[in-house]
Amino acid sequence: MTSEQQQAAALPSILEIKHTLDGREKRFDCRLLARTADGRHAAVLWIAPEPMHVHGVDLPAGTVSVGHFWADRPYNVYHWLNQAGQTLGYYFNICDQTRVGPGIIEWRDLVVDVLALPDGRLDVLDENELPAALAPDIAAHIAVGKQAILTAPAAVMAEIEAASRAALPPNLLR
Repeated sequence: MTSEQQQAAALPSILEIKHTLDGREKRFDCRLLARTADGRHAAVLWIAPEPMHVHGVDLPAGTVSVGHFWADRPYNVYHWLNQAGQTLGYYFNICDQTRVGPGIIEWRDLVVDVLALPDGRLDVLDENELPAALAPDIAAHIAVGKQAILTAPAAVMAEIEAASRAALPPNLLR
């Protein structure tokens, strides 16, 4: 076990449960980095055990993913960093029904994602996968979520960068 894995294993466990619009559920075992007392925000850690390829971005094994979940925002985000601490990207999920509780985070994925890269590239993803009969309130929520990210992406990414750095254990990255 690497020293990074040992540090991660020492953190409290938290279960992330993603619900999809079509009723499916995915579960992810993560480690809790930070949680506000009022349950409005949590930051979780997941370290990629093997290389991944996500929408044109190569993420090597050992990529550190800091997931940020807010009960009062129309999105969550995975902030990807390499072992040297460099940001590889931000993967935003437009979502609703986020609940941060003791030992658990639940949220509903509203299909649309935004990929933001350090070079300034912003890609809105998966809009073509939205159901044809999308409820108007969900469509409006998706529009609000996209606007919250795309109106001032540099400010949003700077906030996430700072929050991730504050939450990560000091020796996790080289």
